[in-house]
Amino acid sequence: MRDLIYNGLCAIRLPQDIAAALSAIILMGLILGASMLVYWVLRTYLLKIIHRLTEKTSNTWDDKLMEARVFHRFLRMIPLTVLWVFIDRGLPGEFVLLKRLIFSAIILIGVRAVEGFLNAVSEVYHQSRSESRKPIRPLFQALIIVVYLCAGIFVISVLIDKSPWKLLGLMGGLTAVIMLVFKDTILGFVAGIQLGANDMVREGDWIEMPKFGADGDVIEVAVNTVKVRNWDKTVSTIPTYALISDSFKNWRGMKESGGRRIKRSIYIDMNTVRFADEAMLDKFKQMELLRDYVIKTQAAIDQHNTEKRIDLSATVVNGRRQTNLGIFRAYLVSYLRNHPDIHQDMTFLVRHLQPTAQGLPIEIYVFSSDQIWTNYEAIQADIFDHIFAAVPEFGLRVYQQPSGADLTALGASLQVSCAGD
Repeated sequence: MRDLIYNGLCAIRLPQDIAAALSAIILMGLILGASMLVYWVLRTYLLKIIHRLTEKTSNTWDDKLMEARVFHRFLRMIPLTVLWVFIDRGLPGEFVLLKRLIFSAIILIGVRAVEGFLNAVSEVYHQSRSESRKPIRPLFQALIIVVYLCAGIFVISVLIDKSPWKLLGLMGGLTAVIMLVFKDTILGFVAGIQLGANDMVREGDWIEMPKFGADGDVIEVAVNTVKVRNWDKTVSTIPTYALISDSFKNWRGMKESGGRRIKRSIYIDMNTVRFADEAMLDKFKQMELLRDYVIKTQAAIDQHNTEKRIDLSATVVNGRRQTNLGIFRAYLVSYLRNHPDIHQDMTFLVRHLQPTAQGLPIEIYVFSSDQIWTNYEAIQADIFDHIFAAVPEFGLRVYQQPSGADLTALGASLQVSCAGD
């Protein structure tokens, strides 16, 4: 082609040097035009065909590739490659700097395409609902950084026409500077590998880290930061390495267990604890959840007292007797065992704690079968609503510190008592 143009210019009696220069310029223009034509055809027809195919398929990965503009970037490489090949073949000893610039542009566009591909793969993976998926975004981000560093070395080597391996040797002397500049990225990369390998945190996990004011769901695990959407809808940003160097609480175990713990105490006024007399036992036998327990327990107690020939009339502390507090605990166990929202296969305790100045704590330690926060709170509230309402039926009283109204009522009753005397 160049010879044809050159011969045509010489035929019109142009000087040879001018004809050679003009033939090179004309050929360069034709090559540019051909490259632009290739790009126009690819963008106008091929890209539209690819877009329509991705819309028709039921897969999500091709849609993510389209959103990440992977196809756009790969198609841009084709006309640049055509341009570089034509210039290299048609003008081998000329436009050297232009060829280097074009080749550098091909490398950079290729890196951008690889970046889009990796981001698309990461998005598809993190959108999966698998409970066992691990956060791979930090690994992909670190890989993108490595790809860009390698591309930068190759671009510089192309522009200065030196071997990239020599540049890598020079980079070795700058290791200390690189370590200082990319310290956070390196620490985050190492932390990301440890988090993924040990399965310490995943996107969607509920974590608690008071040091950084984080208490909510993990929405993103990146190289440098982990983002947590708190329950008040604010977002806390935690350095990724902090999840390795500091402690945090991950509630994933609670979700995987199938239950959510209810651990709460009520304080009983110890002055109201007493032995159950016949009238109380008769009353308790009328309670559906207690009838069998009271009858069986009383039968066992009567048998024991008879066998030991204990004189029950001498004092109430002789022999074995039921107490209103013991029967109340049995009622709580029966009530919770029959509750439809309590997980019966997990830890189940109704126990006394150490008495305090505020009374005797009766702790409820069970697990709800519903883990959703709002449902869990409603279950817990319903249970303790019932318990507080049931306490007086056992001759017990819940302890609470006297309020101003209580003291006023007590003062008024004393005044009436004194006036009566």
